[in-house]
Amino acid sequence: MEMKTNFGDYFKSIMSDNFAFLFDMDGTMVDNMKYHELAWQQQLKQLGKDLSSEEIKPTLYGKNEEVLQRHFGDRFSDEDVELFSKQKEEKYQTLYKDHISLIKGLPSFLQQAYDAHIALAIATASASSNIEMILKATHSHKFFNVIITAEQTKKGKPDPEVFLTAASQLNISPQLCIVFEDSLKGAEAAYNGGMRSVFITTSGQESDLKRLPGVIKIIDDFSSISPDSIISILQE
Repeated sequence: MEMKTNFGDYFKSIMSDNFAFLFDMDGTMVDNMKYHELAWQQQLKQLGKDLSSEEIKPTLYGKNEEVLQRHFGDRFSDEDVELFSKQKEEKYQTLYKDHISLIKGLPSFLQQAYDAHIALAIATASASSNIEMILKATHSHKFFNVIITAEQTKKGKPDPEVFLTAASQLNISPQLCIVFEDSLKGAEAAYNGGMRSVFITTSGQESDLKRLPGVIKIIDDFSSISPDSIISILQE
């Protein structure tokens, strides 16, 4: 019997080990930003700033210490910043723990990428305790070769440090990494690191993407894409 070979699939299979998908966590893997916003609203109020969600939202990119500095400058000591950051994350975890769910289509997308031997990493400004909570609740820890958190980087997005660190640990060139992001600062960080990105619209910022290079696809969730379709764009 004649054996038929799909050379496109074969080519992708032998090349997949040379590619990596790097995932932001908040707003990208889980639709949780409203819980972060509420936790920050509570924390800032506790520190004397009673702000609306609309006022807080534009300030919440990057690491916790950067958020606190945006609101209070150098008012607090390093010890205070560490304490307030921890308190905020405790508030967030309490608010979100009963609502954890991966974004639509992501479980299947991760499994397909994992089966194709595509290197997967989480590269986020989120705290390691938050990541562990989500990965445990969604049984997703097995997929990720590398996890880079706020504790392992010095600079927040749009600096590309978090993505470059992940690529380095995966031993894969930045040009062969695709970043999955939901924020303009995150997509900008990917571009600054020489990477292209897929933008998830949970944050509602997609209208501003025309000014940002490097974004190869805009999606509402992961049900509309497959790992093969993303790698095909890289190979064009």
